[in-house]
Amino acid sequence: MFIEKFLQYIKYEKAYSSHTFISYQTDMEQFAAFVEQQKGRFDPPDITANDIRSWILSIMDEGVGARSVNRKLTTLRTFFKYMMREGVLTIDPTAKVKPPKMEKRLPVFLREEQAGSLFDDFNSVFPDSFEGKRDRLLLELLYNLGVRESELINMKDCDFDFDRNTVRVTGKRNKQRYVPFGDRLKKDILDYVNDRNTEFGQLDDGWLLVRKNGEQLYPVFVWRIVGKYISSVSTLSKRSPHVLRHTFATAMLNNGADIDAVKELLGHANLAATQVYTHTTFDRLRKIYKQAHPRA
Repeated sequence: MFIEKFLQYIKYEKAYSSHTFISYQTDMEQFAAFVEQQKGRFDPPDITANDIRSWILSIMDEGVGARSVNRKLTTLRTFFKYMMREGVLTIDPTAKVKPPKMEKRLPVFLREEQAGSLFDDFNSVFPDSFEGKRDRLLLELLYNLGVRESELINMKDCDFDFDRNTVRVTGKRNKQRYVPFGDRLKKDILDYVNDRNTEFGQLDDGWLLVRKNGEQLYPVFVWRIVGKYISSVSTLSKRSPHVLRHTFATAMLNNGADIDAVKELLGHANLAATQVYTHTTFDRLRKIYKQAHPRA
């Protein structure tokens, strides 16, 4: 009963996405099953911080990583806060539970020469068709603007100001930011829009990038395109749209951009999220070493 009400709350009142809802549902079912096995029933007022710690240890023993454990702990925190809101609890048992430490993972990115090879020779990488031109622009937008996959999908023609060479990007929680772009990208966008309008006419919805049926893109479609073309220039095992966002941020910082400016361009809420990109590529480290060390 408690879990069902909680799930209805996050689905309808909090309006969580279907993906997040399924994750929360799975987490709560796993936790409830553990508590029932240990205590005979699932009753929130009887659950203690030690019960939660025991569950965390049990799933880590099964091989669940720290990152996934922290996500599951977020689910429990949300659940117990809801229980307090409903008057079922007066104390949140998760308040005394410390999350496991996570190893910092460096972002996966393309080297600058790999990124350049995607776009420098159009004919050898992208087919000479509407789909080929769209695919090329899709990757260029990800690499030149550093946008997220969802931000790319939701871009419309009206978001672009070609007099100022800026684009209005709608990010998380509908927060908007303006990102500048260069004349080369401007020409590519205008050429593509001309081809798209020739192919489909004026589209009512106004989406910039569309499929061959004129409809809006969707996440799996974008992942498939990005993975296909990254595979042509790199052996990276990870080939998601976020790799090009990482590549954008890494290239900007490696070429002297101020970290606060990169934070604004990426749409990060705080500087800590941007600082992960302050790693330096090994090639650049080697170059700096040779220039700076007297015996290199």
